[in-house]
Amino acid sequence: MSEISTRITVDPEQCGGRPCVRGMRIRVADVLSLLANGLSSNQVLEELPDLEAADIAACLLFGAPGMTQPSRKGGDNREAKAGREVTRRCESSGDLDDGNP
Repeated sequence: MSEISTRITVDPEQCGGRPCVRGMRIRVADVLSLLANGLSSNQVLEELPDLEAADIAACLLFGAPGMTQPSRKGGDNREAKAGREVTRRCESSGDLDDGNP
C-alpha cells in the first residue's frame, strides 16, 4: 500500500481532484484506459515518458479494489472482468518489470 500512497496523489486543485501519478497531470484513469485499450506497459511508457514501470503497477493496484465491488447496475460487472484481464495480461507477459534488462 505504501507504493500506492507515494505514487498516486489526489489534489483538489489538479485535474478536478482525480487521482494522478506522482503529482503530475497524468490521471490514473488515463493510464488504465490505455492499458484497457490494448497498449502494453512498455507502449504506455513510450506514450507517457514521465511515467515509470512502478507507476503503472501502482495505477493497477489503485484501480483494483474498486473493480471487485459489484456493479451498481448488477449483472456480470464487465468493468471488473476487463480490469482483471488487463492485470492478468500484464503479469503474465512480464510487462510490469522495472525496465532493467
